[in-house]
Amino acid sequence: MKKLNIGLIGHQFMGKAHSNAYLNVAKFFALQREPVMKMVCGIGADVPAFAARWGWQEHTQSYPELLAREDVDFVDICTPNRLHAEMAIAAAEAGKHILCEKPLAMNAAEAEQMVRAVTRAKVHNVVSFCYRRCPAVALMKQMIDAGKLGRVYHVRAQYLQDWIMDPNFPRVWRLVKAVAGSGVHGDLNAHIIDMARYLVGEISEVVGMTETFIKQRPLEVAGAGAGLKDKKGAKKMGVVDVDDATAFLARFANGALGTFEASRFAGGHKNGIVIEVNGSKGSFKFEFENMNELWYLNLEEDAGEQGFKRILATEGVHPYVGAWWPAGHIIGYEHTFVNLVADVINGIATNKKVMPDFADALKTQRVLDAVLQSAENRCWVPTGK
Repeated sequence: MKKLNIGLIGHQFMGKAHSNAYLNVAKFFALQREPVMKMVCGIGADVPAFAARWGWQEHTQSYPELLAREDVDFVDICTPNRLHAEMAIAAAEAGKHILCEKPLAMNAAEAEQMVRAVTRAKVHNVVSFCYRRCPAVALMKQMIDAGKLGRVYHVRAQYLQDWIMDPNFPRVWRLVKAVAGSGVHGDLNAHIIDMARYLVGEISEVVGMTETFIKQRPLEVAGAGAGLKDKKGAKKMGVVDVDDATAFLARFANGALGTFEASRFAGGHKNGIVIEVNGSKGSFKFEFENMNELWYLNLEEDAGEQGFKRILATEGVHPYVGAWWPAGHIIGYEHTFVNLVADVINGIATNKKVMPDFADALKTQRVLDAVLQSAENRCWVPTGK
C-alpha cells in the first residue's frame, strides 16, 4: 500500500487530538493509503517529548523546514488562527495536501486567498469542522436529505461554555484579536454555523450583537499555570479585545429562520452544543454532551403516538459506527477526528473531494464576518457571494 507521509504543525490541544487520530485511524478504518506520522512542528522545549509520546518520527521548530521536506505529502495545521493563511498558502505552494483547523482564517479576505492558493496548486484541502463527523449529526443529515423534515422552518443553535468566567483567568491567545480574529464567535459560532449550513443550506443575511463582559485580564506568565500571578505577586493586566458572547438571527436562502448563540459565560455548560431543526414533517435535536443520541419527532405519525424519540446512533448502519464497537458501545469526542482523517486519507487516495473544503469553509467565514459587521453597525447584513 502506498504511504501518505504526514506533517503536523502545532502540538497543543488540537495537535494532541489530531495526533491521536493518526495514531489510531488505521486500526479501525479500511484505508487506501498508509498514514505515516513523519514530522511534528511546534515551539517549546516539550516538542521532543510530544513527538515521542504520540508517535511522530521527527520533530522541528521550523514549519518552513517541514514544508521543504520532499517526504511530507500532507500537512495538518493546528496553530492559532492568525497563522492559518500564511501556513496553508505556503503548504499549497509546496504542493502539499492540507487539513486546517477552524475557523479557516481571521476573516473572509484571508480565506479567499487560501481558496485561490489551493485551487492553483490543485491540492486536496479540508477544514476540521469535526462535529460533522458525529454519527448522530451525519445521520440527521441523511434523514433531512431524505425528506424526513419536509420544508424546514427553524434552526436554533447554541454553543455554550463557562471556562473564562473567573476574572483572574489569564488573557490566553483566544482572547487576543490580533491572534484569534474574534473571540467566542470565531471559535464556537463557527462550529454551529458550519453544522447549520451542512444540515439545512446557505445563510443569506444576519443581524447580531456581541459583548465582552471582562475587558481586562491578567497577562499570561511564562512557565506558570493558568491564572497564576508572577513571582512578585502583582498581576500585569492586558486588554481583552474580542467577544465573550455573540448572538445573532439569520435568514436562510430556503426561507428558514435561524437563531444562534455562543458564550463562554454560560455557567454550568462545558461544551454545550445544541442544534434543533424544525420542519413541516417533524423535528430533530442533537446535544453534543450526549453525542451518541439523536432526537427525532415524526409529525406524520398518529397524533396519539407523536413525541420525540431517542435514536441511539451506535448501530453498524449509522455513519462511521461500523468501524468502531458493537451496538450501544458509545464513542466520544476524539473519535470525530479519527472519522475525519479516515475520510481525508481515503479522499486523497481516490482523488475525491472531502467536505468541508476551503471553498465551503469560506462561506462560513463570510457569515462570521457579516455578524461582526452587523453588530458594529446595528443592522441586517447580507452574507455576500
